[in-house]
Amino acid sequence: MSLQYERIEKFCEQLKLERLSTEWPAVAQATVDKNGTHADFLESVLRLQYEGLTERRRQTILRLSGLPVIKTLEQFDYKYASGVPRNQIQELAGLAFIERQENIVLLGPSGVGKTHLATAISYRAAMQGLSIRFLTAADMMLQLLTSHRQGDLKGYLTRVISKPRLLIIDEVGYLPFGKEEANLFFQVVAKRYEAGSVLLTSNLSFAQWSSTFGDDETLTAAMLDRLLHHAHIVQISGQSYRLKDKLKSGQLHKKLKAELSE
Repeated sequence: MSLQYERIEKFCEQLKLERLSTEWPAVAQATVDKNGTHADFLESVLRLQYEGLTERRRQTILRLSGLPVIKTLEQFDYKYASGVPRNQIQELAGLAFIERQENIVLLGPSGVGKTHLATAISYRAAMQGLSIRFLTAADMMLQLLTSHRQGDLKGYLTRVISKPRLLIIDEVGYLPFGKEEANLFFQVVAKRYEAGSVLLTSNLSFAQWSSTFGDDETLTAAMLDRLLHHAHIVQISGQSYRLKDKLKSGQLHKKLKAELSE
């Protein structure tokens, strides 16, 4: 390695241009081969470094996101999940709702693909460099209760609830909340209201929500008023998406037949 190469490598290290330090010689050679100008070389190495920073940011967002698995919209089987409003989902996948600080509420029975769709939209946001945070309603409630009892509720709301551009709350309604828990959930919705987007999934119709939130109709109405003021409601129907492989293979039919013959 020449002294000049060593100096360039040192400058890159000091400026934290990690990708540039190893890849600039190849870019330089490619520029010469194409009879490019100094400006062409500069543009290429700057693009290289920018792409590296962007990818690193994406990976950091994913690491901190809490996403249980990576799902994409391309993996979603719309042919089986015929009750999913595909056009509406594709429009929301454009992510303009995040820029407008609007919400999405995915409603439907268990197993119809709500979590897959929520995860896929969230993953797409992460790939665009937007910060996300995925929580089940039950996990979020445990964290809220813990921070509240430790006197750190304001800190939790700031660090976890307010910070991400998109907050995903999965499985609202699967477990009922008491009065204290319902009030804490209301604070989450109030904190995000017109400040950041929420993507929420639930197996309950809105008329049933008060039973989940401590049977407090007043609090539930106030919460829904804020949640739905700027919201896209996605109503999903159909059979369980999780059972599609078993249905296709005939396993479920065989099991039911065996049970009936006993």
